[in-house]
Amino acid sequence: MGILVDKNTRVIVQGITGRLGVRQTKIMLDYGTKIVAGVTPGKGGETIFGVPIYDSVKEALMEHEADASILYVPAPSLKEAVFEAMEAGIMFMVIITDWVTVHDALEIKAFAQEIGVRYIGPNSPGITIPGETKLGMIHTVMPGNIGVVSRSGTLTAEISNLLTNAGLGQSAVLGIGGDPVVGLRLKEVVKLFEEDAHTKVITIIGEIGGTMEEEAAEYIKEHVTKPVVAFIVGRTAPPEKRMGHAGAIIARGRGTAASKIQALKQAGVEVAETPWELPSLIRRLL
Repeated sequence: MGILVDKNTRVIVQGITGRLGVRQTKIMLDYGTKIVAGVTPGKGGETIFGVPIYDSVKEALMEHEADASILYVPAPSLKEAVFEAMEAGIMFMVIITDWVTVHDALEIKAFAQEIGVRYIGPNSPGITIPGETKLGMIHTVMPGNIGVVSRSGTLTAEISNLLTNAGLGQSAVLGIGGDPVVGLRLKEVVKLFEEDAHTKVITIIGEIGGTMEEEAAEYIKEHVTKPVVAFIVGRTAPPEKRMGHAGAIIARGRGTAASKIQALKQAGVEVAETPWELPSLIRRLL
């Protein structure tokens, strides 16, 4: 069992016929993900790797039961695709799409909150429950008891690879997305890991920009009993310059690496100076 999804989660792939959708669908199927249908308007009636394709989520759900959707839909069409899935009754989504406008992201978040849908992204690498299921592009994992949540797509893959090579398995690995407006925030994922019986140590990979790490620190200080380790990227980033993506920017003196590190340390979190310190920190806390 994992957080948010598990081996029994039935998945729809929206944008399944696109270049990335096709490639990732094959990888997810090979991992054991239960993909029940794909959706691409105008491609209804076709199949990919034995997965039936429909013109809409509504049509797919008339033939299949599904619990989640993963979206490889281009940014201009994303909001419509997300709304379609939510209105059809999908209650969890992974939004891989990047370059989503802030206005569209705000509308998606507002609608999701209104009807109680949870999602990660946009600009997310996905979520993997090692040994059970994979929704997205996090590949080098192994089953274990380390929960990993990251704001950076690249570092999600790097840290899971680092831990796996060190023999430290993971209960779940997910990237919440690197945009300024995302679905689940760090604090909410930390809460899920705190409540998860399979997670023994929580690992946070944060970066400059926004206040999510500070919010998580406040929650950890008051509510989390499990050990937490963290690594914060961007210690030498210049102010007012975007680093990597839209969410990683220090503006008006907020969102610095120093402020995040200080808040986490005050909450009792072990903060690594480099990613390579994480395995030794985690071993000490297990």
